[in-house]
Amino acid sequence: MHRRLLVVLVPLAVLLVAALGVPLSVSVAEREIQETYVDRLNDVGRFASLAETALSTGRTEALHRELARYHELYGIPVAVIDTSGTVLIGPVGAYQKAARNEPALPRIVTAALAGTRPEPSGDWAPWDDSALVVAEPVGRDSEVVGAVVTISDLSKTRQGILVRWAQLAALGLLPLVALTAVAWPVSAWVLRPVRELDAASSRISQGDLTTRADAEAGPVELRRLAESFNTMMDAVENAVQRQRAFVSDASHQLRNPLTSLRLAVESLEPHLRENGEGRQVYDVAVDELKAMQRMLNSLQASARMESIRTASPVDLDAVLATRVERWRALTATAGQTLTVEVPAGLRLLEPPGGLGSILDELISNALRLSDARLVEVSARVTADRAGSGGAVEIAVRDDGQGIDVSERAQALRRFWRSPRHQNVPGTGLGLAICADLVGAAGGELRLEDGLPRAGGDGHGFAAVVALPVVSQTS
Repeated sequence: MHRRLLVVLVPLAVLLVAALGVPLSVSVAEREIQETYVDRLNDVGRFASLAETALSTGRTEALHRELARYHELYGIPVAVIDTSGTVLIGPVGAYQKAARNEPALPRIVTAALAGTRPEPSGDWAPWDDSALVVAEPVGRDSEVVGAVVTISDLSKTRQGILVRWAQLAALGLLPLVALTAVAWPVSAWVLRPVRELDAASSRISQGDLTTRADAEAGPVELRRLAESFNTMMDAVENAVQRQRAFVSDASHQLRNPLTSLRLAVESLEPHLRENGEGRQVYDVAVDELKAMQRMLNSLQASARMESIRTASPVDLDAVLATRVERWRALTATAGQTLTVEVPAGLRLLEPPGGLGSILDELISNALRLSDARLVEVSARVTADRAGSGGAVEIAVRDDGQGIDVSERAQALRRFWRSPRHQNVPGTGLGLAICADLVGAAGGELRLEDGLPRAGGDGHGFAAVVALPVVSQTS
C-alpha cells in the first residue's frame, strides 16, 4: 500500500510540474526568439533607410562597407536586392550560401518587394535548424525598389533556450524530490497503523483472539479505528471464552449426576426378569446414558481443542512416528489392514489441538463407520495455491461403504450423523471439529471417494486434510 500510494502521488506531482513547466518553457523559448527577431528587425530597418538613400544617390560604397563589417562582426549575411532578386549590395557569396538552405526565403523576399513586412521564418523549437530570415522593403508603397534581407543562424539562440530549459527542469525537480522525501516517511507514518491492523486481522483469522492493534501510533482517525477494533475484539474474545467455559463447565457438572444416574440404573439389573418387559426398558436406558456420556466427553474435548487456537510448524514424520504403530494395532484388532505411504521430509502447519488428534479421529471413523478391509494413509505436496507456497494433502482412504455425495457437505456439520450410523457409537462432532481446526490453520478438510470396493461396486470413503507447506528454513 505504501508503494501504491507513492505511485499515485509522484505521477500527479510530475503532471502538475509539467503542466506548469511546459507552458513556461514555451514562453521562454518564444521570448528568446522574439527578442532576436526584434533585434534583426531594427537592423534591417536601419539598413533599409540607408539603402534607400544610397540607391537614390548612387553612393553605395559606404553601405557596402557597413554591410560587410556587420557580417564580419555577427556572422549574419545582409544583402540589398532589387526587384528581380539580384544582390545589389552585400556579401554575395555568404548570402547565396545561406539562401540555398532556406526554402522560406523566396516567399519572404516576394512579400518584402510587394511592400509588406512578412512574419519571421525561424522556428522557436530548439531541435529545428532553420535560420531566421527577416526582410524589409526599400522604398514605400508603389515606389519599392528593392529589399534588405538578413539570414541569421539561430544555433546560439537555441542553445541558450536549451540551457534555460535545463535550469527550469532542475528547478522543477526540486519540489518533486522534496515531495518524495516528505511523502515517503509521512505515508509510512499514516499507513503503519493500517498495516498493523491488517496483520492483526490476519492473526485473528488464524485463531489468535488475543491479538490487538496498536492504538498509539498514526493519525487520530486511525487511532480511533484501532481502539474500536480492540474494543470489538475484547467483546468477541470474552464471548468466545464464556461460550467455551459454559460448554466445559456444563459438561463437567453434568458428568457426576449422569454417572450417578447410570450407576443407579445399572443397580436395578439384578431385580429384573431375564425376558421381562423391564429388561428391554433397562437396556434402552443404559444405551442412552452411554450415548450421553460420550456426548459430554466429546463436548469437553471440543472445548479443550478449540481453546488452543494457534497453528505451528510440525514435521509430518514426527507425527506419524507416534501414531502409526497404534493405528496398526487398532486395525489389526478390527480385522483390517493399514498401509502408510507418506514421503519423508514433509513439513506443514499443524492445526490447533495437534495434527495427530485429527488423524486419530479420521482413522477412528474409518474403523467404526465402515465395513472396510483396507485403510490407506497417504500424503503428497500440491502445487501453489493462489500465490501461496502450496499445500500438503494427507488422505485417509478406505474401501468401505462410504457415504453418499449428497451427504458429504452435511457430514461436516456438528451433530449430524448418517442414517446408516444411528446405531454406531458416536456423537457427530468429530469431523466438524476437525474441519474447524484445519480451517483455523489456513487449510481445508475435504470428503471424497475412497478406494475401490471389492467386486467393483463403487468406492469407499476418503477424508483429505490439506494444510499449508512450511519451508525447512522456517
